[in-house]
Amino acid sequence: MTDLLITNAWIVPGADGSAPFRGALAVEGGRIAALIGEGGALPAAAQVLDAQGGVLAAGLVNTHCHAADSLFRGLVENLPLEPWLQTVWKAEGAILSAETCRMGARLGFAELALTGCTSVVDMFWHPEESAEAAAEIGLRVSCGGLFFDFPGMDKKGPEVREAEAIAFFDRFPKTDMLVPATMPHGAYTVGPENLQLAHRLAAERGGIFSVHAAETVAENADVSERYGNTVIRHMAKLGILDARTILAHCVHLEDEEIAILAETGAVVAHNPVSNLKLASGVARIPDMLKAGVHVTLGTDGAISGNDIDMWLALRLAAMLHKGANRDATAVTTEQAWRMATLSGAEAMGLGEVTGSLEVGKYADMMLLDVNRPHAQPIFDPLTHLVYSAGKSDVTDVWVGGRRIVEGGALASFDIQPTLDGVKALTPQIAASIA
Repeated sequence: MTDLLITNAWIVPGADGSAPFRGALAVEGGRIAALIGEGGALPAAAQVLDAQGGVLAAGLVNTHCHAADSLFRGLVENLPLEPWLQTVWKAEGAILSAETCRMGARLGFAELALTGCTSVVDMFWHPEESAEAAAEIGLRVSCGGLFFDFPGMDKKGPEVREAEAIAFFDRFPKTDMLVPATMPHGAYTVGPENLQLAHRLAAERGGIFSVHAAETVAENADVSERYGNTVIRHMAKLGILDARTILAHCVHLEDEEIAILAETGAVVAHNPVSNLKLASGVARIPDMLKAGVHVTLGTDGAISGNDIDMWLALRLAAMLHKGANRDATAVTTEQAWRMATLSGAEAMGLGEVTGSLEVGKYADMMLLDVNRPHAQPIFDPLTHLVYSAGKSDVTDVWVGGRRIVEGGALASFDIQPTLDGVKALTPQIAASIA
């Protein structure tokens, strides 16, 4: 007998070439057992859920996030990246500990889960706390040892980074729920030897390698002055660009650098919200897509975008480049949705098991209520997802067939103590930059 049968749904498979359809989806053993068109025979099920015409789609995949930075939401405003970072680091240095990182990670991951995100690549201090918090909420996560050539906001120096990264791999071996990683901050805060070390560890342990790259003009100038190459050329020369590499931002790229990314298979995590808010610029996403670069979508942290809303990132990714390039075809609906789902899963090394609704894949999915004024009429549910839907429409979320959000609330984790703790900590956070 099937474990779960969801009926009366608009189903958006999200697999390449698969069109949305009305029908049902069956889950057995945490995986999708059947996709059934309208009028097809329905299997017996232990639980039957009537979607009431709602849209059932793959969960969103966020490939660049700093979940615990949700503690600092709205703290630092109206500054470009470089002075903004100095203020952010001051606050983080004063507030962050293993305990507060766990609290912030719970807060951020809860926000992501409630809005339909099922997988996330998270870069932050005390990554073991992010791993544990993701497990508490029920999300798939990739996180791991940070590399930073100066004393970090976790009160640790560069001399311990290698050992801590190895310890993370030992404690958290790769599973379908957790993909370990190395996460150097950037080419302007991590030297060549440590960038190569971090990449080598990721390769040896089957993890991913995630780093900020070419986010601002100043960053490119800094790296060029030090090493004689722009960020992407510098990384290419170091041999750290390949399919396990996720480069966050990539706002400032030349044609040759786009070609390098396409040739090496390196992934770009597009973060349109923070790029706009911090005045970093507009990434050349249409040119990257045309060149065959693997492009995914991220939110960055709530400290730089004030929320971690994949729906806003999705809509901007679909619309921003049309206006910036005066080309209505610059990023298609299908390309935008793929960036937010299957492309992200592939970047995490999980494309065979999640990222789309296909038989045999894990039932990582969300249900959206469409019985609302802004959601009617629906002629194409994929168009609705990209251009009309939003985080408040998400009612239910499953990861591996386990419902982690039910009726718009976390199903198996009490977030209230975390909210109370954050409220109690808020005066101390405010005072940290006074």
